[in-house]
Amino acid sequence: MLRILVASSKGGCGKTTIATNLAAYYALDGKNTVLVDTDRQGSSQRWCEKRVGFGAPVLPIAGTRHGWQARIPADAERVIVDAPAGIRASELSELLDDVHALLIPVLPSRIDLEASEIFLDEVAALPKIKRGKVALGLVANRLKPWTTAAQQAIDEIKKLPFPLVGQLRDTQGYVLMTGLGKSIFDYHSEVIRSHQEDWEKVIRWLKKVA
Repeated sequence: MLRILVASSKGGCGKTTIATNLAAYYALDGKNTVLVDTDRQGSSQRWCEKRVGFGAPVLPIAGTRHGWQARIPADAERVIVDAPAGIRASELSELLDDVHALLIPVLPSRIDLEASEIFLDEVAALPKIKRGKVALGLVANRLKPWTTAAQQAIDEIKKLPFPLVGQLRDTQGYVLMTGLGKSIFDYHSEVIRSHQEDWEKVIRWLKKVA
């Protein structure tokens, strides 16, 4: 069972978008997939509920309730945990139990990069991260790769103390599909396929973790 935590200290960074699309990818790949929503807003859980009736369902579990770990089915093959918005490093420590990988989305703006640097310094000091018990990867999110600003941001992210494992381009498609309980992987048009390719590096990194 591969367990992946998606977390960030910065609100609005696309954390839930990454968690839901990753869950959909695994479900469509035939894996029994669980999405644990520890955010009180419940966005990931509502996404799972909207997905009921489609092919490749994802089982939602409310992670705001005590003892949610015991409700994960024994036959689950992939567990994605969507952390609360604006989580602190000290709060993150508890969620790292039994997690194999931690994905942290980073937005390509100076404010977000500075906030991420502080957060990552604190995360790096957590025992499970420090000892290499949990793999940590950064995902540059909502990029406009044709701009100089985006390229400069990527250069800055690569200087951070953890590997950049994915670069996801900005598109309103993610917002529209999330509202429908779908994902970037539920469609097969040429335009959508180009965005699916953005995820290949993330998926390869997670396979190495597994």
